[in-house]
Amino acid sequence: MATINDVAKLAGVSPTTAKRALNEPHKLQPATLQKVQWAIEQLDYEPDLTAGALRRGRNLTVGLLVGDIVEPFFAELARGIGDHLRKANYGLLLADSGYQSEIERHNLRHLAGQRVSALIIRPAYGQHNRDYLLKMQEKGTYIIEVDHHMDDSPFDFLMLHHEQCIQLGLQHLWKLGHTRIAGLGIHHPELHPEWRAYHFERIMKGKGYAIPDAYRRLIEYNEHEAYLLARDLLQLPERPTALFAFNGTEAIGAYRAIQELGLRIPEDISLLAFDNLTWTSLVKPGIDVIEQPVHDMAALLTRQVLQNIDGAGKPMKKLMEGKLVVRGSCAAPAF
Repeated sequence: MATINDVAKLAGVSPTTAKRALNEPHKLQPATLQKVQWAIEQLDYEPDLTAGALRRGRNLTVGLLVGDIVEPFFAELARGIGDHLRKANYGLLLADSGYQSEIERHNLRHLAGQRVSALIIRPAYGQHNRDYLLKMQEKGTYIIEVDHHMDDSPFDFLMLHHEQCIQLGLQHLWKLGHTRIAGLGIHHPELHPEWRAYHFERIMKGKGYAIPDAYRRLIEYNEHEAYLLARDLLQLPERPTALFAFNGTEAIGAYRAIQELGLRIPEDISLLAFDNLTWTSLVKPGIDVIEQPVHDMAALLTRQVLQNIDGAGKPMKKLMEGKLVVRGSCAAPAF
């Protein structure tokens, strides 16, 4: 069985350089890295990752703990991060929490047991696991939050500029003449501290548009609950003239409710949603969306992680702006 010394000899480099090609490939010149990778392939060399993790206290793996693995935004983000990490010779361990802190804690224990070098986490709701995350950080795991960040959190973060996006969406609807706008879900400081719902209500009230109590319901951001809420909203005596879905799966639920009730988009109801999912451009009319820069987010997250694994990087506290894509699902209200 080939050893790292055999790899170094065939590549014409020192054993230290050969090890660095495995553990810190981003620190080598591309030509040197290519020679070592060629030698590894020729000798069919397979490093003992477990032994390496024990020696270093961590392995060549990054953990990604998202809210919901079936949410298209997180799926696309995970693919992008995985692609970038693979180029740097790192692996990715993926798990989700269902936005529940108990499940999050369970998965954190397993990720910590795997000695991940870094953790990218979308924090869950309810009782947070900050104490456990701080312990992981003290043991050398770099931690960065994505998609959601509380003001008192001590960790780095990269997320969408939720306030800018809500403002962008509401301006689009206001210009068309909408004032009876229902957001699919409300903000709750403990049970569901979602920034999109928070800014939606704050900005609407700031504009002088009251939100009827009948429009306000605490739900989880998924297809089924959005479907139930949209169906109820659209059967009110004074129904909203526009629905604002706060993520891609909510948009699917809202669209299904509209279709089942025999309403037309945008003649009877306007629909605006977050996330530029494939289906939103395939239906007629296409759905107006707030597009997240998910590919840029994946690249920035990966670069930040790789730069901070050894503690040598810079902090990141970054908001990224969304973009309005207009396709025709929003029009002036008919009533």
